[in-house]
Amino acid sequence: MSQLAEISLTQEVKRDSDYEKIARVISLISENYREQPSLDELAKNVSMEPTALQKLFTRWAGLSPKGFLQAVTIDHARRLLAADLPLLDTAYELGLSGPSRLHDLFVTHESMSPGEIKSGGAGLTIHYGFHASPFGLALIMATTRGLAGLAFCDIGDERATFDDMAQRWPFATFEEDLSATQPYAQRVFNPSQWRDNQPLRVVLIGTDFQVDVWEALLKIPMGRALPYSQIAQDIGRPKASRAVGAAVGANPISFVVPCHRAMGKSGALTGYHWGLTRKRAMLGWEAGQVGEA
Repeated sequence: MSQLAEISLTQEVKRDSDYEKIARVISLISENYREQPSLDELAKNVSMEPTALQKLFTRWAGLSPKGFLQAVTIDHARRLLAADLPLLDTAYELGLSGPSRLHDLFVTHESMSPGEIKSGGAGLTIHYGFHASPFGLALIMATTRGLAGLAFCDIGDERATFDDMAQRWPFATFEEDLSATQPYAQRVFNPSQWRDNQPLRVVLIGTDFQVDVWEALLKIPMGRALPYSQIAQDIGRPKASRAVGAAVGANPISFVVPCHRAMGKSGALTGYHWGLTRKRAMLGWEAGQVGEA
């Protein structure tokens, strides 16, 4: 093995090791935030010195473990909901700088035709691959038209997660192709790659009602959240809160189409298809990006 290859392999092994530790800490914080675990307790669980964990976590998540802990509490969730809708409208008019700008400025999306939806994906080829992310393994699915699916799982749950996604389009052809999905993995989780002049291409595969809900989710700025009832009003279906909740849960492009920013009126996180731990982790990670921890 060449010296360059040895260095590359060493770096990859270290990256995987770092990822496993961070994922464990995020899980511990998200599951035990009510007990307010200390840095020493978290470090002990991943066999690290507290100072080393502080540096590693801050580099990975964009804020300290303590800041992340604050960002996954119910109080923070309530603050996310505190902004009235007129403020969101103002954000549209004025624009915001940095990662807190409205999500849809970084995403350009189109919808499949009703015929394509009715066919269950017949004639559609979807490339897929699993990639490391701040929120566990990410299953990325893409067509020639753009990102079509993004799901999350833990190591060992890949088959179940793939089946969960694939059943949405039962007659599509699925091909594992990391070269096709890697570019999406590199962009989706790296705010430095979020550019309004080079928006991420997304294709929404769902019913008209579902697409309306998903488009409403795209309009929620990072660092904010909306209750299901407000989303229902926004799409002109004020009595359809339950149906909105179902559409949010069926969102096939998690994180990019930010269904984690939908909450109960009280700030309760309610359900999340890929687990409440991940929902808390996403909100905490975003707090690090916009400096709201």
